[in-house]
Amino acid sequence: MILALNIGNSNITFGSYTKDGKLVFSSRLFADTALSSDELLYKMVNMLALYGAEPREITDVIFSSVVPALTPRMREALHKMCEAPVMEVGPGLKSGVRIRMDNPAQLGGELLCAVVGALQRHTPPVVVANFDTAISMLAVDAEGALVGGAILPAPQLSLAALVKNTAQLPQVELDARPKRMLGANTADCLHSGMVHGTAAMVDGMVENFRAALHAPDAPVVTTGTLPRSVWAACRTQVDYRETLILDGLYTIWKRNARR
Repeated sequence: MILALNIGNSNITFGSYTKDGKLVFSSRLFADTALSSDELLYKMVNMLALYGAEPREITDVIFSSVVPALTPRMREALHKMCEAPVMEVGPGLKSGVRIRMDNPAQLGGELLCAVVGALQRHTPPVVVANFDTAISMLAVDAEGALVGGAILPAPQLSLAALVKNTAQLPQVELDARPKRMLGANTADCLHSGMVHGTAAMVDGMVENFRAALHAPDAPVVTTGTLPRSVWAACRTQVDYRETLILDGLYTIWKRNARR
């Protein structure tokens, strides 16, 4: 099997693919930067066992990371776990995506993988969004080139900042739908602002991205952990794929694997 892993700021996601691209399983772990290589190894082996898989079944590994503290530890854990060759997303690997940005090396591996995964599902132009600790949005033009993007705070991060830096704002549960648009108390006002405000921001940014691409009907492909309540409040129709980044990792592996 092909093992694909992505280390994000909030989670480590990983999945198993057959050589012809069929997803066997996917899962996620909390991306704790204090984890040692042995602790990462222990968690991965146990997660594989949960899905009835063993390290000896792994024939190839590909991973990407935007967390420098965990990257070398994950690399070490993978080499301890199996003898399979390990690909790491970065310079030297063919992604099939032209990057027309000032410094392509600054593009996070998970975002590149998300774009690769999106282009397997839709013909460009396309808007790609990854909702993690931050909301990262990317624009792919009609020629399939990545031409730019935007980074915004995710609602979980905005809520944490508000609660920390104000005296009387409470924590609220973002997965639940707000009772009403116009809150009648502090908690409801905060809840409405976080959910409906984020939804309005996403809708507005998508509209602006489509205008910049001169593509009013460009599909929007998303992944990540945006609360369900926010999705319900959005007007924008999206193609959500939980394993979009992993799908992109598999595609990059396939383009670079030795025949």
